[in-house]
Order: sequence, then C-alpha cells, then structure tokens
Amino acid sequence: MKTDTIIKHEGLKVLNEYLGPVDMERFIVLLAREPFDYTKWHEDLKDDGSVREFSQKAMLYQAKQKA
Repeated sequence: MKTDTIIKHEGLKVLNEYLGPVDMERFIVLLAREPFDYTKWHEDLKDDGSVREFSQKAMLYQAKQKA
C-alpha cells in the first residue's frame, strides 16, 4: 500500500505531465475553492478519457453546480 505522501507526489507528477504547471495549479485551486461532491461526480465519469479530459469534465461539472 502506498503512503499518502507517495500518492500526492505521483498525482501531482501526472497532473503536471498532462496539464502543465499552470493548468495543474488551476485544477487544484478549482477543486479546493468550492465544495465539490467528488463521489457524485465520479459516478457519472467514464474511465476511458485522458487526464486532460478528466480535468475538463471536472471543471464543467463544478461550473454547473454553481448555476
């Protein structure tokens, strides 16, 4: 089993690789800025997309929750 520190490190590495440092930071800020029901959102997610698609879907979902 991986430690929390390793999981965070690997997650940031993947986000940085696929989104770049600026969009990675924006993604993290978007998730942290407002309440986000990850469990509900994840139920509707298809696991066949890229990290970039995953990020875009998360941002769209969050925008819809504001409306």
